[in-house]
Amino acid sequence: MNCLVRKMLFCLTLVALAATAFAAGKVDAELLSKESKHSFHWFPIQKTFILVSPGDTVKFAIGNPYAAVNSNTVELASPPALENGHLWLDSADAVKLFKVAEPVAQSSSAAQSSSSTQPAAESSAAAAVPATAPAEPAAAAATVPAATVPAAPKNETAGTREVKTIVIDPGHGGKDTGAQGKKSNEKDIVLAIGKLLKKELEKEGFNVKMTRDKDEFIELGQRANLANQWDGDLFISLHCNAIDATPERKKQIKGYHVYVLRAPESEEDKAIARRENKVATLYGEKNAKEELSPIEWFKLEARLEKYKQNSYMFTEEMLKAFDGGKIRRQAGGVGGAGFMVLVGALMPAVLFEIGFISNPEDEAYMMTDAGQKDIAKRISKAVSTYKAAVHSYRETLGR
Repeated sequence: MNCLVRKMLFCLTLVALAATAFAAGKVDAELLSKESKHSFHWFPIQKTFILVSPGDTVKFAIGNPYAAVNSNTVELASPPALENGHLWLDSADAVKLFKVAEPVAQSSSAAQSSSSTQPAAESSAAAAVPATAPAEPAAAAATVPAATVPAAPKNETAGTREVKTIVIDPGHGGKDTGAQGKKSNEKDIVLAIGKLLKKELEKEGFNVKMTRDKDEFIELGQRANLANQWDGDLFISLHCNAIDATPERKKQIKGYHVYVLRAPESEEDKAIARRENKVATLYGEKNAKEELSPIEWFKLEARLEKYKQNSYMFTEEMLKAFDGGKIRRQAGGVGGAGFMVLVGALMPAVLFEIGFISNPEDEAYMMTDAGQKDIAKRISKAVSTYKAAVHSYRETLGR
């Protein structure tokens, strides 16, 4: 009996908290996602959360008075807040973005009745967002009846279809030498490896495109544009890392790193992105910048959400393929930053820092024919296993 009483009191407490929130014009975002038929995803490091449905993706950031609805930016009535372990949205924003009814607090009698038959979480959900018809996709012109939606789209986007076209982007080129070692230039090493990789991938039956296949300069923005024109399924930008340090320090810092396009989590990742992006500002590229602002990240991540998971999937295959290789991982081997060459690529994409050209050992290996062939074969292996993983996932979806 005491246990039952405690449960009822707990449920009533949840209802009271929900009613208090409504009085202040707030809606619990996680409960809202259930009512509006969206999946809910919280990213504590970035302090962002998204609500995803088959028709749209809505992204929020704590303290930011804007939401990203697919590729559009929408001004909010008030910024989302994190309080007492809950993510709160203004009720006006919930109505505007998710077409739910204005939240109304339940009466205490109704709350008591529901608490005796429903789990605490369900009682809280009922109080937070009253039952309504399924929400329409945010910012959609019209809702398509379920019966008219085909089982599989006719023209699937990159990241959801079979992997066929690979775009290789040897970094730098022409007047842009890239990083310089004692005996080599970055532009030459990545071009040589890129050509070998193309041959390896073609042996496996892939359609392969290269943003450059000779020593020429191509703007960063144009590289992603080419990948989009070729309707690529995977974009791989090849680079060599470097540090400006004492000879002793250069001997210590070595290894490969695979980067995806995401907000950087360390000063080191920020510095690497600035170095790779500097070419755009150095040669006067239109709209060039070395670093993205927080609001630019916010807008960009919402648009690229559909490719992020596949980029991570390919990164995992890269780590497996390079295990046991001559060039080992630097730290964890994975990072993320605002590389401008990846910004416009509408497909899964990575930037691969093959090794440190400033490190004598890494440089020597990247310059040899045997080293370049080994690196190309390992990348090719990662592409093949990534393709198999995507195919397997599609089979589970009945495609």
